[in-house]
Formats: sequence, structure tokens, C-alpha cells
Amino acid sequence: MVHSRPLPTILDFTRVLTAIPKMNKHHDAVVYLCRKMEALGISHDLYTCTILIHCLCRCSRLSLAKMTKLGIEPSVVTLGSLLNGFCRGNRFREALSLVDAMGCEPNFVVYNTVINGLCKNGEADKALEVLRLMEKKGIRGDSVTYNTLCSSGRWSEAARLVRDMIKRRKLDPNVIFYSGMIHVFVKEGNLFDAVNLYKEMIRRSVDPNVFTYNSLINGLCIDGRLGEAKRMFDSMRCSPDLVTYNTLIKGFCKSKRVEDGMKLLCHMSREGIIGDVFTYNTLIHGYCQAGKLSVALKVFGRMVDCGVAPDVVTYNVLLGCLCSKGKVEKAMVMVEDMEKREGMYVDIVTYSIIIRGMCRSGKVREAWCLFCSLALKGVKPDAIAYRTMIAGLSRKGRRREADKLCRKMKEDGIIMPIKCIHNDETLRDHHASSSLAEFIKVIHE
Repeated sequence: MVHSRPLPTILDFTRVLTAIPKMNKHHDAVVYLCRKMEALGISHDLYTCTILIHCLCRCSRLSLAKMTKLGIEPSVVTLGSLLNGFCRGNRFREALSLVDAMGCEPNFVVYNTVINGLCKNGEADKALEVLRLMEKKGIRGDSVTYNTLCSSGRWSEAARLVRDMIKRRKLDPNVIFYSGMIHVFVKEGNLFDAVNLYKEMIRRSVDPNVFTYNSLINGLCIDGRLGEAKRMFDSMRCSPDLVTYNTLIKGFCKSKRVEDGMKLLCHMSREGIIGDVFTYNTLIHGYCQAGKLSVALKVFGRMVDCGVAPDVVTYNVLLGCLCSKGKVEKAMVMVEDMEKREGMYVDIVTYSIIIRGMCRSGKVREAWCLFCSLALKGVKPDAIAYRTMIAGLSRKGRRREADKLCRKMKEDGIIMPIKCIHNDETLRDHHASSSLAEFIKVIHE
């Protein structure tokens, strides 16, 4: 291009310069091309200068970026790129000085850049000063402005400022603004202000959307306020989605109210919403924890009938419950089903569950055979698998094999935490006193 005659115009260079930054990590190419352009005597305009500054800032060459803008009246976009560069380089004093010295009036996007940079660097007090400066200049912040402050832990100040600006009619928040703020409050564990903001939405006749409700229901469930969560669900002014149901089902199951979670599954099915793998895994796990294996298996059957593919988590939960009830043979049948399923990878967690179940059922020989076959299956034992097998061998008095396995574990570079040894009753009993010291020495020497 630079060798063509007649020489390319500024428009030709602009097209190329615009395209290059869209190709990730090619910012140096823009700098090189600009130097070639200057060597040909083609002057920058505001647009090419802004692209160059943006790329120089991405390359962390901030001093050069500042020099480049000399002689050309910058736009808000140009200065925004420079500010972003300063903030990425933790040069906030220069960023703030640049805001003060701007020839053009900065907009809320420019201020958001500085506020975001300050908050990420732990300078929340300075970020609040910038927000107050925005207010003095009559520039309205948006949800990004206040959400950034909330994320930095300054949610009380952000909430106070929001309420103050609403009262003085300097801010007219919509559902997106409120929902964003509520989401951040819940995420930061500040349910009190989240609920108050929701009440304010209702007072101001701003209808919440499903995202608003999902955030609040999630916060109430986390806080153990299931009654309020259910009442909010029942009073929703819009249709719940899969996330709403999953959130409430998880809350019920976590509080050992699995039957209530199951009722919700039936309700969502009637509403035409099909549960996903998360829905069914939550219910299956809830029933397994309640010791209701037969019901958990029925839910599993319903899951398959509805065309929802079980994942490794589904199987592992059921396998754990089967083994805890001594149904190791059925567990093995399920593992064989897993191995046949296309795209299903049976990991070491699955095999460790089966090995533990076999050992606890006195089937140490079968457990040992399965453990020895892991290499053929392309699965590498981890510390839990070794610990389970060593404990099983020790429980049967097969100390020589247990010690041999300890050495093999060490050869594989796997170290069993000493805490695990002391906490494991079998290992503690069978490697007591001097034997325990020797055992620890073998795996840690």
C-alpha cells in the first residue's frame, strides 16, 4: 500500500487503521502503519489520531499517546481512550488531571472509565468524589456508574446517592437501572438495600422484570427466607423463567424441603417450561440427602423420559447414594451405562465413589481390581482414590499392599495431606504409633 502510486489518501489509511484493531493483539501494527503514513507526508486527522491513541494505550505506551494528541483538538472519544490507558496503567492522578484539563466537556462514559479504574484499584473514596463532581456538572450517571461503586463495597453510599438524585429529579431510573442495582446489592450480600430498592420501584410504578425477581428470590433463598421468596414468586408481575424456578427449587432442597421443590417442577411443567440438568440434579441430590433413593431414581427416570441428558454430576450423586446403602452391584451397572454413553467421560471422582462403596461393603478384592484397571481406562488416581484404597486394604489387614500403594502414590507425585491421615479412622488405627510415623515418612519423604 505504501509503495503504490499515486500515494494512498488519508481515507485509504483510515479504512485499514479501523480494521486492524478489530484483529486482537495487532495494536503495534497500527503504530507501525501510522509511522509509515507520517513518513509519506500524510497528516493525521482526528479520527486516525484517536485510533492511534487507543492502540498506544492498549500497548501501555502512555507517554507517547499523550504526545500524539498535541496539535489536534481532541474529541471526547479521543480523551476517553487516553483516560482508559491511564487507568489501565494505574495512573489515576494523571487521569483526573486530564478530566480537569479537557477542552471538551466529558460525558458520563468518560467519568465511568475513571470511576471504574479507581474502584478496581481500591480507591472508592476518590471514585465517590468523581461521582459528586459529575453531579455538580449536571451529568447523570447510569447503572454502570452506580453498579461499579456497589461492586467496590461502597453500596451504602451508592444507594444514598441514587435516592438523593431521584428525589431531586436528577435521575429517572428505569427497570434496567433498578435491576442492575438490585443484582449488585444481592451479589454483595446487601439484601436489605436490594429489597428497599425493589419497594421503591413499586412506589414509582416501575414494573420489575424477571431479572429483578430472579435476583431478589436468589438473595432471599441464600438468606434462608424461603417464605418471603415463595411469596415474591407468587406475586410476580411477569412470567417466571427457568432461572426463577431453578433458584427456588435449589432453595427448597437446601432447606430439606425437597417435596416443595418437586411441586415446583410439576408446576413449571404445566406452564410449559422444561427443566434442565440443573433442575433435576438439584432434586436428585435433595432426595439422596434425605435418604429417599427410590424417589431420586424416579426423578432420574423422569429426567431421561423428558429428554434431558444426565451429566457426570447426576450419576455421581446417585452412585454415592447407592453405595451408601450397600447397593454396589446396582452402582456398577450404572457406571457401565455411563461408560457406554457417547460424550460421557467417567472421571476419577466416579471411580473413587465406587471404590469406597466396594471397600465399605467388604469387597476389597473387587475394589483393588477396579483400582488397578484405572490406567487401562485412561484415568489417573488422585489423593482421594489412593486414600480410599489404602484405607480399604488396611481395614482388611493387607498392610503390605497398603504400604506398596503408598510408595506408588509417592512415585506418582501425589501427596496425601497429613490431616487426612489423622482424620481417617482406618488409617489412624492401622498405622498407629511408630507405624503411623513410618507411614507419614513414606509418603512425605
